[in-house]
Order: sequence, then C-alpha cells, then structure tokens
Amino acid sequence: MSHKHSILVIEDEEPIRVGLVDVLVFHGFDVGAAADGRDGLHQALTGGFDLLLLDLMLPGLDGREICERVRARDPEQPIIMLTARGTDEDIIRGLKLGADDYVTKPFSVAELVLRVQAVLRRARPLAALPARFRLADGTDIDAANLTARRHGGPVAELTRREMETLQYLAAHAERPVPAEELLQQVWGYPKQANPETRTVAIHIAKLRRKLEPDRTEPALLLTVRGAGYRLLLVPAAPAPR
Repeated sequence: MSHKHSILVIEDEEPIRVGLVDVLVFHGFDVGAAADGRDGLHQALTGGFDLLLLDLMLPGLDGREICERVRARDPEQPIIMLTARGTDEDIIRGLKLGADDYVTKPFSVAELVLRVQAVLRRARPLAALPARFRLADGTDIDAANLTARRHGGPVAELTRREMETLQYLAAHAERPVPAEELLQQVWGYPKQANPETRTVAIHIAKLRRKLEPDRTEPALLLTVRGAGYRLLLVPAAPAPR
C-alpha cells in the first residue's frame, strides 16, 4: 500500500486556506491546517508532516521565523513558501531561509499541485551524489554538514536544496547542466512539466553570493549560454604513466 503524504497548510486568509485544503484533499493528501503562526509552528514541530505549505505573512509568528525554527529542528523538512507577490525580493527571502520552492499568489491549481508533487518526489537519492568535493579555488564542500570551507576556515552554510544543486553539478562537472535537468533531478519535477519558476536561477545566484561574494564575475559556478550551469572542480590528478 503506497504512503499517503501529509501536508500542513499554514495560511491566515480563510478563503485561500480552505481552498488549498480542499484541492490537496481532492488530490489524495492528508491535510492539516493552521490560521496563525504560533499554531502553525506547534503543528509543524509536532505533527510529523511530509510537507509544509507556509505563507510568508502570518499573524503571531511570520513564515520566516517558522521556517527558521523548523529548519533548526529538522533540516530535511520539505517546505514550500506561499508569496503574495512575484517579486524576486519576496521569493529570495523565502528561499534564503531554506524553503525548497515557492508558489506565487494567485496561483493555478495545476501549478500548485505540480510544485507539491515535485517537492515530495525524490528524483535522485542523496547517497548517489558526491558527499565531499573540492571546488577549483580550493573550497571544500561537505554535504553531510551542509558546509563550505576554504583553507580550513568556514565560507558558508548552505541549505539542503543549495547543497543538492552543488552535488548534482559536481557529479556532472564535465558538462554544463541545463536548468530543466536540475528541476527534474534536484527538485523532482516531471519531464516536459515546463513550470513557470525561477527557483533554479535564484538558487544559483544565492550560491554565487555565498561562495564568491567578492567577485563581480563568477569563476566557480559558470553560466554557459544556451547550455546551462557548470561547476568548476579541482582538476583530477593525471594518471601515472
């Protein structure tokens, strides 16, 4: 018997909350709901939900604080942020806190369900990706601890989704990886889904700011025009003759 995923909707606007619950129940999910931040945080920490659908603007505690507290307790908890506007600032704010993806209000039912199914679907097991690797500038990436270190000192802490993006790019460092492939393999979107999301571009921009904060042009995480993104690693040692 297949596992029935459970989702917690934390949304203070009643028509939107009720609509989300109805849509998700219709699509076969077990759904809980909270109308304010404090109740939402309590349920999120105690309810064992497979996914949180979390509004950014909430009474009591806002979505940012809920995301931070949940992430501190469980770095692996899947979270989708609901943003009121489609501006990059709102989206970046949510993703910076470790949300896996975002949905901009107003949204279509099809788009919402696609995002939910994508986040819940693990397209590639984490164990199949490199756990440790070194970037071309000597930065050591440690997937288990979600850290980047250079010359023994800390460079940045990464979110789970940022780390998975780096891991996938490292596993395919010999070629540029298209954004569509990252959406499928890292985010779990089905092929030919063509979602209207900038989450890959935003995550790449966040990674550049963390790994290369002083550079005006990227030197580690490159954009290959028309082909995708390429991560530069320390060159492999030549084979002995």
